[in-house]
Amino acid sequence: MLARKSIIPEEYVLARIAAENLRKPRVRDRLPRARFIAKSGACNLAHKNIREQGRFLQDIFTTLVDLKWRHTLVIFTMSFLCSWLLFAIMWWLVAFAHGDIYAYMEKSGPEKGGLESAVCVTNVRSFTSAFLFSIEVQVTIGFGGRMMTEECPLAITVLILQNIVGLIINAVMLGCIFMKTAQAHRRAETLIFSRHAVIAVRNGKLCFMFRVGDLRKSMIISASVRIQVVKKTTTPEGEVVPIHQLDIPVDNPIESNNIFLVAPLIICHVIDKRSPLYDISATDLATQDLEVIVILEGVVETTGITTQARTSYVAEEIQWGHRFMSIVTEEEGVYSVDYSKFGNTVKVAAPRCSARELDEKPSILIQTLQKSELSHQNSLRKRNSMRRNNSMRRNNSIRRNNSSLVVPKVQFMTPEGTQNSQES
Repeated sequence: MLARKSIIPEEYVLARIAAENLRKPRVRDRLPRARFIAKSGACNLAHKNIREQGRFLQDIFTTLVDLKWRHTLVIFTMSFLCSWLLFAIMWWLVAFAHGDIYAYMEKSGPEKGGLESAVCVTNVRSFTSAFLFSIEVQVTIGFGGRMMTEECPLAITVLILQNIVGLIINAVMLGCIFMKTAQAHRRAETLIFSRHAVIAVRNGKLCFMFRVGDLRKSMIISASVRIQVVKKTTTPEGEVVPIHQLDIPVDNPIESNNIFLVAPLIICHVIDKRSPLYDISATDLATQDLEVIVILEGVVETTGITTQARTSYVAEEIQWGHRFMSIVTEEEGVYSVDYSKFGNTVKVAAPRCSARELDEKPSILIQTLQKSELSHQNSLRKRNSMRRNNSMRRNNSIRRNNSSLVVPKVQFMTPEGTQNSQES
């Protein structure tokens, strides 16, 4: 069956499709920028082409602690199994060289009584019994069925050697397990940061602020906060520095630069001439390729181990003209913290210019505050007018309802034909 010919020519259809494709804007999704520090605090860095792998074996204990749990447990199990098997082979060789295995195979019954004092290790007849004796020696179980005699100095040497090796394996592996369970970053799981940072006016200055809190009752002693800005820069000589780190100061009235983290705190950085954010405005912030890294360090009160918590804020996570909500209230003589509002912010009046422009023209801040005050007054007026209109509508509706309830006049006809009006 032949295909039905279209009424519209193919040339016209193809030209129309091409024109529609040209009209459609091709929107390409912007690839997410690779951040140096993840929100969880992990370093987003991959080490490749490391040729000197032997350096990791020179610090074997740190290598074991840094391994994943499944690898650590496999190494823990295999270290004991391999040591038991190795010394089981040595005990079997000692018994084989001394002729104990043949002696147990040839003699049986009452003849075994005199044999117990002539062998190196009693009741070691095969490799299985040698393996069981190796476990009893290293783990110090001592069931009583197998024991050493004074016949073989070599067996005594193997016993001493196995005890020393067993103690070393126990110390290394148990220490590794303990260090993995008591690592400092485990305590950092309960140190939280706000998901977004804000830029707002505080004390007449533009400030970069974020919130930090501790979920545990045990405190972090000598806690300090450091802030760094990481961005890609190019030197005047043309050298490209992909990770250029700049320290920015923290506004802390305490000279020791420590914070008392008993409740969530708002960490503030004043954007001044020393700040890398001094020339950045609200419109420039969206196009900036920078990352603000926050590092919180302190000593755990319960264990005395130094811990460190990290996070970072890219340009998309910095809200201009916002302020954190208050979450600490006093209830019946006790300060209460509402962590459901930990990262909540409210919009406030803030100039959209950079801190440099604000220092050069202080009138910008006054104009911004005046505009916000006028807008606030206008919003109050609108609310008041809406309330009046709503109250007037309610009153009118009430009057209509009351008027509908009034009983109309009723006329009664008398027999004489006169009309009497009566209102009930």
